[in-house]
Amino acid sequence: MIGLAGIIALAVAVAIAYQSLPGFDEMKRSPNGQSVEIRGDDGTVLASFGPSYGEWLSYPEIPATMKNAMIAVEDRRYWYHPGIDPIGIARSFVVNAMRGNKAQGASTITQQLARNLFLTASKEYTRKLREVVLALAIERKYSKEAILELYLNRVYFGGGAYGIDAAARKFYGHSARRMSIEEAAIIAGLVKAPSRFSPSADAEAARKRAATVIDVMVDAGSITPEEAAAADPRLVQFAPQARPAGVRYFTDWVLAELESLTDETNEPLLVETTLNAKAQAFAEAAIRAETPKGAQGALVALARDGGVKAMVGGTDYVRSNYNRAMTARRQPGSAFKFFVYAAALEQGVKLDDIYEDKPITIGNWSPKNNNNSFAGPVTVRQAFAQSINTVAVEIAQQVGFDTVAEMARRFGITTPVDRQPAMALGSSVVTLFEMTNAYATVANGGLENAPYAITRISTGSGRVLFNRAAGDTRQVVAPVVAAQMTQLMQAAVEEGTARAARIGRPLAGKTGTTSSNKDGWFIGFSSGVTTGVWMGRDDNAAVRGLAGGRAPARAFAQFMARAVGGTPPEPLVTDVVEDGAMLEPDAQSYGIDMGEAPPVEGEPPPMEDSPRLDQNWLDKTLQEKSGTEPAGKQPQPG
Repeated sequence: MIGLAGIIALAVAVAIAYQSLPGFDEMKRSPNGQSVEIRGDDGTVLASFGPSYGEWLSYPEIPATMKNAMIAVEDRRYWYHPGIDPIGIARSFVVNAMRGNKAQGASTITQQLARNLFLTASKEYTRKLREVVLALAIERKYSKEAILELYLNRVYFGGGAYGIDAAARKFYGHSARRMSIEEAAIIAGLVKAPSRFSPSADAEAARKRAATVIDVMVDAGSITPEEAAAADPRLVQFAPQARPAGVRYFTDWVLAELESLTDETNEPLLVETTLNAKAQAFAEAAIRAETPKGAQGALVALARDGGVKAMVGGTDYVRSNYNRAMTARRQPGSAFKFFVYAAALEQGVKLDDIYEDKPITIGNWSPKNNNNSFAGPVTVRQAFAQSINTVAVEIAQQVGFDTVAEMARRFGITTPVDRQPAMALGSSVVTLFEMTNAYATVANGGLENAPYAITRISTGSGRVLFNRAAGDTRQVVAPVVAAQMTQLMQAAVEEGTARAARIGRPLAGKTGTTSSNKDGWFIGFSSGVTTGVWMGRDDNAAVRGLAGGRAPARAFAQFMARAVGGTPPEPLVTDVVEDGAMLEPDAQSYGIDMGEAPPVEGEPPPMEDSPRLDQNWLDKTLQEKSGTEPAGKQPQPG
């Protein structure tokens, strides 16, 4: 009676589970979590996060070798049992009783499918009972072929790959539509312990496990001994696995940006970005090669439109994921003179104006040059090229330290800017990312294109969630000021402190070195790419021999020579004719609307028929401003 009651209860439970099971198509869509794949500008996969899914293969499309291997190793009596294997359960019960633990399971493929789709992986008996009920219901609902199709497209094979197609593409670089015995054996062997036998984790362990699977296939009659002898897992060539460590500084930033661009949390996401995989490899190599021992290095490269082409946030992401390109705030040294000279040029200082390199004292502070000597009279061009400190301080004092600080703000520096005299020599802290963007603005004729990384976001089903339109721009300085700044930076490369950065094509840039060699900078541009390099220690200790014109400049040159080497050299824009009708850059840089202004009381309406100024209105205005009447003129009515 007890046995009969148990059978009736089990039948009722199976019937209820049967009614609650979704349809086959819905089972195919059942997600295991959201995956995010980040690609470069040429479609190269930079990094994948979360589960990855390959192409869904129908039962006839799945190679027989793959089906046979999986059944042989996971569920030899698959075609005959009703969803559970009584023989396997009995054997498991005996083994576990002898060992006093739950060492051996007896899950069929159908039970594993039920667990993967509907349950957890806990080893509690209540969970096991639910698994049995679901397995029996699944066997009643779907055919054996359909169950095997679901299983092979849903089971986890390690490395984030769900399904045999995702596993084949990840480990072999091709679709699962074609699979050798060795390849099928390797994948079938992963189900037992994906993390331990995954080829991406331990290729040798994966091959040894595959040899065991091949022996099991022979024993099960899936293949002949001759076929087994010809199958050698040692000959399987695994696809090279991406080493995302270096690019993770960039992809971490992209993942943070994703939150503000889409609220999709279920469908897999494909994120297309501006990063160039080859340029990124060049950047990582340059930083590794040139960064002094014990120091850190960072690099940012921006395209003309603001797209980030390469980003290195440190020498080793695995040891430290702190992004020094985006987050670290360091003193820029003489690289900050960029803002001093930009402010001076905007106020009318000329490149050939003469300043005297001599001792200067402001309050209790007396800045010195790096060589502790003075050159006497020098032009503005020479002072910038040689990075003369005294002249930079004198110019900053002349135009006003507040003016220099506001110029830095206009160029996008968001960190606090010191307004004391020492700020002219880079006493304020900045980020490499913002400094590089400022220099890129000059390379672009004074027009800033906001930096960006993500160009398109779509789902696994092809639904487009975000498509970047043309970004906002703002005129930070007049083109003539940008052209003059370019001349100054070109002089620094050709005859000044930045000669180590030369790459055999037109180049403009500036070095920066802080006191006691704690920070070294080089930022420059050529052929439509602006690149900034910083080096130093995280603990702010001095680095012997570190100077912007040495290791940072060499890293810049090594990277840029390869990054732009395949493009035609572009001349630098160093000569721009001033346009008197040009919009005032200050207004645009602060977002002031430059549209038609409202009429002012006393001002005549626009004269569409004649561009000539209304002389009567002018005379009246002059009279009101000065309190006197213009000579030879009498006030005119109206």
